[in-house]
Amino acid sequence: MATIVMEKIGRVFISLQQIRQVPRMLTEAAPSMPGTLRDNEVPHYFRERYICTGYRPLDQNWRYYFLSIFQRHNETINVWTHLLAFFLFLARFGQLTETVDFVHDPHSWPLLILILSSLIYSAFSVVAHLLGSKSELYHHVFFFLDYVGVAQYQYGSAIVHFYYAVDESLHRYVHGIFMPVATVLSCLSCLGCCCGKYCSHNLPRPVLKVGQLGPSMLACMWDSSPLMKRLMSWSTTSNDPALIFHFGQVAFFLISAFFFTFPLLEHYLPGRCDFVGQSHQIFHVLVSCCTLCQIHAYYLDYVGRRELYSRLHSRDEATLFVGLYVVTLVGCTVIAVFMLRKAKKAFDFKTKSKFT
Repeated sequence: MATIVMEKIGRVFISLQQIRQVPRMLTEAAPSMPGTLRDNEVPHYFRERYICTGYRPLDQNWRYYFLSIFQRHNETINVWTHLLAFFLFLARFGQLTETVDFVHDPHSWPLLILILSSLIYSAFSVVAHLLGSKSELYHHVFFFLDYVGVAQYQYGSAIVHFYYAVDESLHRYVHGIFMPVATVLSCLSCLGCCCGKYCSHNLPRPVLKVGQLGPSMLACMWDSSPLMKRLMSWSTTSNDPALIFHFGQVAFFLISAFFFTFPLLEHYLPGRCDFVGQSHQIFHVLVSCCTLCQIHAYYLDYVGRRELYSRLHSRDEATLFVGLYVVTLVGCTVIAVFMLRKAKKAFDFKTKSKFT
């Protein structure tokens, strides 16, 4: 018995020794990482307000930017917050596949679209924050991709708000137009964000904010109207288990929108939030919590409100909404490509001007 115990202790000791060698092995395997830069050492279009240090150098090889996920810079937390969120959404999806027939039940497809759009927006955000420092062109490429992710997630939210949360009185007035309008507003939101990025250094910041946030705010108000009507009719006698998660998603969304709009901490602590504490990092965490609440709330609605939504929405309608999601995704991609071509022409013209 003592021999067996000693053998197990020996194995644990060897494993610990191997684990201690991992940092040295990674250091030897990875190339030497260039140090980060101050804001006055990078072009103006990479600078964020009140963020003074931690900028990665431009025009490095792709391996550097991929490996910079393990480096301490001012985008590290932005990358990891949505990377962890992606895996949380994926794990939740795996759990739901055990109880929800996403293949054969059309009434589950809106929930499926919400989950897929959540995975897409978090993945696109990771790519943008990880690789967007490569060059000015790639900065626009990856952040335009990010805006496509945000816009298609707006549609994913709209479909579950309308499909599972709408009541009969509102459905009577908007059932033929709600989702087509949601598609148009998602595309306008993508266009506004892309134009804002493209014109970010030619227009005053307040004008840019209106151009970027205006279409998104309009989309948000339209998309969430069925949920808002439902929450306004809430009473303390209600025994609906999904309501607490619906209130949670609204609260997380409103607070996240505040931190997205106002860089509060950086403004009052300039230079102290370069690595951790940025408002955008807080926004990432809060919007991920909003999405998790949203997924769980609409899963509970999918289970508990089936009699209502199956009466209001036909199986063909679910198929139509899936088709509109594809239209939204394609439309936003076309907008991003169009704006990218305009940006590339501007970069090429600026480059030629330097040599003439």
